[in-house]
Amino acid sequence: MKCANLWLCSILLSGVARAEVLQPLSISIGDWPPYLSADLKHDGVVAHLISDIFADEGYRVSYKRLPWPRAYAEAASGRVAASAIWMHKTEREADFLFSAPVLEEQFVFFHLKSFPFDWQQLDDLKGMTLGGGLEYSYGPAFDAALAAGTFSMERVSSDQQNFEKLLKERVVLYPQEVNVGYYALMKHFPAQDLAKITHHPKPLLNNASYLMLPKRLPGSQALMQRFNQRLAQYRADGRYQRYFENFQNGSYFPDPAAAPLPSPLGE
Repeated sequence: MKCANLWLCSILLSGVARAEVLQPLSISIGDWPPYLSADLKHDGVVAHLISDIFADEGYRVSYKRLPWPRAYAEAASGRVAASAIWMHKTEREADFLFSAPVLEEQFVFFHLKSFPFDWQQLDDLKGMTLGGGLEYSYGPAFDAALAAGTFSMERVSSDQQNFEKLLKERVVLYPQEVNVGYYALMKHFPAQDLAKITHHPKPLLNNASYLMLPKRLPGSQALMQRFNQRLAQYRADGRYQRYFENFQNGSYFPDPAAAPLPSPLGE
């Protein structure tokens, strides 16, 4: 390799050497745009963050994209080193170690701007019909109120279907993670429809999601500790937040000219 600039040469060579020594690490993931998706740059902001953390620890991540139940099963069996990203549930502790929180999510109620909606407690939703995802939990308090008949929920399989029902006034509210909801609106609906919908600023649920590492693999405990330490460093030096600033500005969208998400992360 010939190079007139010795400093540049040394940088390039060190990069090549570093790439050669990175150990392969396989992680199972599902599809959850705009956080995880093969349609987004770097497979989405969460995949990008996880890949960079492990690269700094000497690993080259490859993602095994599967339906969520299979992503879970692949990791639980030890066929991959980890799975991303998941809510914590006590029953999952039988199979997995949980990392420090990777993503803080905020679920809100989407509604039509023409619907004068306000709420402070779940009893304020009495008699309303909501849209929802199949077999999805929106937190213990919400699930209990739903089971008690405080309100009803019509469940369908996709965000697109739920927002279509909202626009047709077949449901009055749709609870969803704020950025997931707006991304679905931007992807599937014209601007005139998006302009009809807003969300209530009071969160229904603040939730954290985690990287899960299988207990059956002997190296999981040490790997989790290294991941957590590096993640804490990213948070401390501001690098973590920069990923999500870029995410909010639309940097992960396939179209460089894509508009930023309508609602700031964590608003």
